[in-house]
Amino acid sequence: MLKVVKIEGMHCMHCVGAVKNALEELEGVSKVDVSLEDAQAVLEVEDVADEVLQEAIEDIGFDVVEIK
Repeated sequence: MLKVVKIEGMHCMHCVGAVKNALEELEGVSKVDVSLEDAQAVLEVEDVADEVLQEAIEDIGFDVVEIK
């Protein structure tokens, strides 16, 4: 299943890398593409709750605006 996570607070490629790493560490996440320009992450997930994705991102200091 494809998920799009809108993220606030990313300012540079280091931020993008931090979000990408945090999401890739989650079990059930197979592909992650984080865009600084679009302020979002697009990921392939299998049986991962939105709350788990949100917590992983917010634990490293960014804000989740929306998950579709």
